[in-house]
Amino acid sequence: MKKSLKALPLLAVAGLAFSAVTPVLAQEGYIGVVSREDGSGTRGAFVEIVGVVDEDDNDMTTLDAVIQNSTNGVMQTVAGDVQSIGYISLGSLGDEVKGLAVDGVEVSSENVTNGSYPIARPFNVAWTKDAELSEVAVDFLDFVYSAQGQAIVEEEGYVQVTRSAGEEEATEESTEEAADEESTEEAVELPSYEAAGLEGTIEVVGSTSVSPIMEKLAEAYSELNEGVTINITSNGSSAGMEAAMNGTAELGMASRDLSDDEKEALNYDAVAIDGIAVIVHPENPLSDISLDHVKQIFLGEVTEWEEVAQ
Repeated sequence: MKKSLKALPLLAVAGLAFSAVTPVLAQEGYIGVVSREDGSGTRGAFVEIVGVVDEDDNDMTTLDAVIQNSTNGVMQTVAGDVQSIGYISLGSLGDEVKGLAVDGVEVSSENVTNGSYPIARPFNVAWTKDAELSEVAVDFLDFVYSAQGQAIVEEEGYVQVTRSAGEEEATEESTEEAADEESTEEAVELPSYEAAGLEGTIEVVGSTSVSPIMEKLAEAYSELNEGVTINITSNGSSAGMEAAMNGTAELGMASRDLSDDEKEALNYDAVAIDGIAVIVHPENPLSDISLDHVKQIFLGEVTEWEEVAQ
């Protein structure tokens, strides 16, 4: 005599139904860690904020990490490997990868502005103290900090800033204050820019993370000042600070705070505030990760996705 479905134990039926719809909480298997190269401002800011350092603040990124020397390199690696995890500038985040919420907070310019997203840093521009900026470089910075320039910053997904009080040296505290000002109900009124009709060339060198927004700013400025050429070289924050110090570039770009030695030699200020997005492959089911798990992954202490889902 055949047993009908009704004759089967209720628990077994329920168990079959439950297993059929139970979601996978995270990617399974090994975690492919993708990091930036030594000297990258994004890497320097990331390891400092997340805590991927030892008691002497030495970078302790796992030796098993795949190293990429550009934002695009990290994105392409993560987009091509469902097991991987990396980090990039929020402004570069696109559909080819997925940005994870951290401790339940979505990675967005709004959450960077209000201070709820925990991984954020200033985008700095720097110039030597040994020589005055050229007239055209001063004018370009006037545009960057104008209503028109900071509107571009916002349009590109970053947080607006105001020029620091002394216009000579920004500190970590001043960049935090700039973000706080943007989070107040009454926004700071930025000056309007008027083209001065100048001619000349500006060499800008440094961070691959700062370069995209700097290119947008340079393009808009050059449309208003056809006699000005702005050459932008993307080769890393440390290289940018070195170029500004030795005079091979008038302006250097850094996606991190400056070192003590750099601060002694350079004037600098933030041109935008950026979040650092923790990214995974779009097919990874994970949508949220704790800051502690991010730290453990990049230290090499957590190596399997199942551990992240626990």
